[in-house]
Amino acid sequence: MIIHSFDDKSEPLMGPESFYGPQNHLCDVCILTFSHVILDACRARFPLRVGAEMGGCDGRKPIYLFEYQGRTLGICLSGVGSTLAGTNTVEINWLTGATKFIMFGSAGSLDRAATSGKYVLPTEAYRDEGMSYHYAQPADYIRIRNADRMEAFFREKGLPFVKGRVWTTDAFYRETRNQVSARQAEGCIAVEMELAGVQAVCDFHGFELYDFLVTGDVLDGPTYQIEGLGAANHDLDKLWISLALAERL
Repeated sequence: MIIHSFDDKSEPLMGPESFYGPQNHLCDVCILTFSHVILDACRARFPLRVGAEMGGCDGRKPIYLFEYQGRTLGICLSGVGSTLAGTNTVEINWLTGATKFIMFGSAGSLDRAATSGKYVLPTEAYRDEGMSYHYAQPADYIRIRNADRMEAFFREKGLPFVKGRVWTTDAFYRETRNQVSARQAEGCIAVEMELAGVQAVCDFHGFELYDFLVTGDVLDGPTYQIEGLGAANHDLDKLWISLALAERL
């Protein structure tokens, strides 16, 4: 069973060194975005250079470096879903030395009244995915360790936010009415696809994760509403927030 997948009693058979050789040290902070629009906007405003590349049978994925306020930062277009985003986090650390990750993206609202017009700062993530069970002891939820630090930052910047539980799922086409109701009953205010797995990876390896979300599509009504999803995915406010946060880390 998946709840028996965590093994901290034996060594892995391979690691990133098997594919990439010795670890590099190019930056401390890396921004993980899921939006090609936001990455293109960053490229248009900063002289990005390829610092390293993650490889796979589906092609090469560049990790870009750029200078911001006297520091070298990384930015990468992450794969969608816990497995890809979590594995990217491990490989980015190996290829660049980054140990602090800023991750942002869209989420579906499970409580429109709570999330409308606000950023979502997750406090816990429901582990409805597979990645986290290989990096943490089994439990329904994983704690988002830097939620309070994110709250302090958002308060300082005067940004509207709501804190609460979220639901991480691998299968967005299987977000059924009953599952939505169950997560709502447990206090989840949004649903997304990466956080539980990436947080588990970061906890296991001693990395720091700083995550915030913007709700776009809405799942708490009688019909699914998709109208806000494009803006939640691609609006540039998330880039500026992540850059301001990177200055503090």
